[in-house]
Amino acid sequence: MKAIQPTIYKSIPEFMRDMDLPEPLHPLVALVNYDVNRTIPETGGHKLLIDFYKISFKKDFKGQVKYGQGYYDFTGGSLAFLAPNQLITTTIDEDCYQGYNLFFHPDLIRNYQLGKHIQQYGFFNYAVNEALFLSDKEKKVIAGLFENIAAELDNNIDAFSQDVLVSQIELLLNYSNRFYNRQFLTRKAVNQDLISQMDTYLAGRFADQRSGIPTVVEVATHLNVSPRYLTDMLRSLTGQTAQQHIHDRLIEQAKVILSTTRLHISEVAYQLGFEHPQSFNKLFKRYTNLSPNVFRKSFN
Repeated sequence: MKAIQPTIYKSIPEFMRDMDLPEPLHPLVALVNYDVNRTIPETGGHKLLIDFYKISFKKDFKGQVKYGQGYYDFTGGSLAFLAPNQLITTTIDEDCYQGYNLFFHPDLIRNYQLGKHIQQYGFFNYAVNEALFLSDKEKKVIAGLFENIAAELDNNIDAFSQDVLVSQIELLLNYSNRFYNRQFLTRKAVNQDLISQMDTYLAGRFADQRSGIPTVVEVATHLNVSPRYLTDMLRSLTGQTAQQHIHDRLIEQAKVILSTTRLHISEVAYQLGFEHPQSFNKLFKRYTNLSPNVFRKSFN
């Protein structure tokens, strides 16, 4: 059976028209307030590929969200982010249409500092279940920012419109960064459990001598989280990226092998998944300031 290809949208006006939403007030940015525009797709399940950014603000979140082995009630609201060229699926769930959806095209920010460093906002590459859940106080801040954007879009477009809109979007992203950092900290116990699962998986990978060093994508897939979320969570709690954490555990395993066996350095390298012993020597020295041979001799 032939797979149904997603509908691709290159422009925001085209997308708004097909979704039966009001024509945008600016060609490169649109804000949909679902409290005012109650339009809901007649059918769900359509796959879309949009060539612009999307930020969804759900003002009320009902139910529980599972993180690791625990559940967390959070009724304040939530934010979810989508980068260009990511696949989305339409839904007919009315609860998903309470709040705001902000769409902005990369061309809106291309000649601004935001366009140069938007990749630093890693949450645009998080999975849906890694949304930002807001407290009541945080929800009021975010709601105010969306209201400011709405007010600016309601003004007549002038020479300052784009500057103001880009500044407001950047402020929204900076607050989101702050609140995500809070979420990492308030769910520290759950995230520590995730780190423990990661370390258990890495220990097993190093022990079974499979070819290749574990990658961030492989580990994130095993943990059922997105690679960027894993890196941002680890950086928040440990100061290390996911790649650094993998290397750190790899070096610790190397130290055990070097200090308890007589395997040749090349054998240690191959056992740990390196294709070339030189790569192992270089990484080991970067983390310990010692070559594997010098480290081993310190135990004699």
